[in-house]
Amino acid sequence: MARPKMLKLPEVLDEIDMSRAAFYRMRARGQAPRLQKLPNGHLRVSRADLDAWWERCGQRAVA
Repeated sequence: MARPKMLKLPEVLDEIDMSRAAFYRMRARGQAPRLQKLPNGHLRVSRADLDAWWERCGQRAVA
């Protein structure tokens, strides 16, 4: 089974066109994609989590 694609935080920020500060504000409100902290302290977001987050954002915009 293939491991899921993990994105670095700068890659995520570039894709969603958001500053790091704005991302962390959203995260504090529980509205950002889930971050996973690696043993070396680096942060990653799985492609699946980011795609699901985008889908939820689209659903909220329509509602």
